[in-house]
Amino acid sequence: MMGAARPMGPLALRGAFMSGPPSDNGNLGGHSLVDPPRQGHALEGGEDLAIQPTAIREVMACIDGSPLGCGVIPHAALIARALGARLTLLRVLEAEQGDWSVAPDPVEWGILQREARAHLDEMTARLAPLDPGVRSELIQGRAAEQICHWAEQHHVDLTVLCSHGASGHSEWDLASTARKLIDHTPGSLLLVPADVADHGNDVAYRRILVPLDGSPRAESAIPIAMRIAADQDAEVLFVHVVSMPEIIQIGPLDAEGAELERRVIEHNERIAGTYLDRIRGRVSQSGPRVRALVVGNGSSVRTRLTRLIRDEQVDLVVLSAHGYTGRLDVPCGSVAAHVLTHARTPCLMLRGRDHRRMRRAGESAVRSLKRHSAPGAVSS
Repeated sequence: MMGAARPMGPLALRGAFMSGPPSDNGNLGGHSLVDPPRQGHALEGGEDLAIQPTAIREVMACIDGSPLGCGVIPHAALIARALGARLTLLRVLEAEQGDWSVAPDPVEWGILQREARAHLDEMTARLAPLDPGVRSELIQGRAAEQICHWAEQHHVDLTVLCSHGASGHSEWDLASTARKLIDHTPGSLLLVPADVADHGNDVAYRRILVPLDGSPRAESAIPIAMRIAADQDAEVLFVHVVSMPEIIQIGPLDAEGAELERRVIEHNERIAGTYLDRIRGRVSQSGPRVRALVVGNGSSVRTRLTRLIRDEQVDLVVLSAHGYTGRLDVPCGSVAAHVLTHARTPCLMLRGRDHRRMRRAGESAVRSLKRHSAPGAVSS
């Protein structure tokens, strides 16, 4: 913990807002929390993407003036303090209906600017006794576009946002701005579901879940999770979900196939248990309580994981955007994407600030692979 950090538990937050190392176990193969590896989609040097707590120095909380939008402030303040980072409250003032083709009325726009600035100053003043270094910024334009630009220009390492904002709850898992930010904002991202943001300022993380699949990328979430757990006196739960092995079958599975499936599942569960015990042994001396859990076969990995988050009453999920697959041509892997949109708990997804550059490189590599593997392609 950094010396400047000062305790700020749930009571303090409520009062303020009354409005890792590479694995040495051998990999777990395709029976993991991620899609099976695919040739040609990973980039060289991709395993060197571990994110340490000290790498998160700038935290940006995106608010829009709505109760839901402001509901992310206690979460952002808690994470910033735990990681010793500086917090900025950012608000984007948008034109009515997002239509910038018509210039807004200057008088009305001036009133909106003053009201937004006053709201930001109020939020900053409420945080000041707990975090005197908190800043606030008011900008204007299209929300997603301006947030990404501001984050890029100011070297933001972690963006905090709510799944929904001024438009309120909807039938969609994510509002359009949140969806765009997940895809395009640089650096890591903490998504707070609207149902959680609705609870306001009573924020505490008592159980933190870290999904692990045997890859160094997944393990890079461990130092961040442990730092937050130490600050919150929370329990850390390391989880590996064992997927059903793919056995080719035509019609019902015969006796030989069923026996092979059983043996593969038993093997994977045993290896996963050994792996989690080794990880737990590495961090058990660092303070926070640690528990390891291997989840057996059943439904899909993603479904089983989101169900476990609910059943274990997890307060925060900390995971890497990519795991064993290393699909850097997409903003995040399929498991991370599913957890972000379906888990009803805050999710801290870790990725480097240069993930967009690496994504473009990954997309280029995939296009090249498709060209050379297309029917009729001739290699020189």
